[in-house]
Amino acid sequence: MFGLGPTELIIIAVIVLLIFGAKRLPEIGKGLGGAIRELKNVKKELSSDKAAPQDVQKQEEKKEEPPTTLEARMADKVMEQMPGVKKVMDVKKKADTVKNLLK
Repeated sequence: MFGLGPTELIIIAVIVLLIFGAKRLPEIGKGLGGAIRELKNVKKELSSDKAAPQDVQKQEEKKEEPPTTLEARMADKVMEQMPGVKKVMDVKKKADTVKNLLK
């Protein structure tokens, strides 16, 4: 697994535990698992040439246009599932607007 031995994996696990704490690890794991699952779903959608009739019906019921690029879809899913990502993105947008105003 990427050339990492058990000692390196234990050290990484301890560092992650110290950084995020024991209470946040299940939330982070759940978010990462959901993001990986969604990545697989998006990959399946893109690989199939025709959308199944059920998928078309689901999209019509939602009445939302999905983002056109894979990156945009993944960004939306990560922002939904990861606890602090949305806040960080909002702060980044505010910082960018302030930076543009100062120019």
